[in-house]
Amino acid sequence: MVLEGAELLGVALDAGVSIEAVYVSPKGRTSPAASAVVDRAFGSGVRVYDLSEGVVERIADTVTAQPVLAVAAYSSRPLDAVLEERLLVVGVDLRDPGNVGTVIRTADAAGAGGVVLCQGSVDPTNPKTVRSSAGSLFHLPVVLGGDPSEVLSRLTSAGFTTVGTLVRSGEDYSTFDWNRPVAIVLGNEAAGLPDDLARSLSARVTIPMAGRAESLNVSAAAAVLCFEAARQQRLA
Repeated sequence: MVLEGAELLGVALDAGVSIEAVYVSPKGRTSPAASAVVDRAFGSGVRVYDLSEGVVERIADTVTAQPVLAVAAYSSRPLDAVLEERLLVVGVDLRDPGNVGTVIRTADAAGAGGVVLCQGSVDPTNPKTVRSSAGSLFHLPVVLGGDPSEVLSRLTSAGFTTVGTLVRSGEDYSTFDWNRPVAIVLGNEAAGLPDDLARSLSARVTIPMAGRAESLNVSAAAAVLCFEAARQQRLA
């Protein structure tokens, strides 16, 4: 996957990620912070390439190009690797790369044990997802693929309570008992969870809203639920 920016490269180096190559623009060489990270990568044996003026701007994914790019190795984890955790986040047909990156970052911050992205969800190595995760992609196990019904069946068999969200008529998320192995299941940004999948869940919760907004963004809902689950589990 591609890492854009010296800060993301530094986080990857801290996490022990295998960096295959680093590419530096002339601006990167004149920036003390960027130059220090590049020198650190070079000192650890990573190949470093100096690029001519304007090259990074033509190949970068962002509108304002970062002066440092890197190519890093990445591999997802199998579902078995997270079945002993107490808090997981499961994405079903999550299509927005920024949302997925923010969900991964949120799950990491709340202390979740992993994120499962079922078939149809965006690839976590999408450059926007990598940026939005702010390095959490290197810290948190991410499981890729799998039919949603099969994934949820395996989680249920492993002792997880699978919890989805409803805009209304679900149990208040703050009174729900999160102090057990829980998998928070998030649906598509526009359509939510398919009806048949929602009916198969162990529980459905609602985040009460006092204003006139129809619903929360999926990453915002993930933050509310993850931190409430983390709070209850921490207190217990």
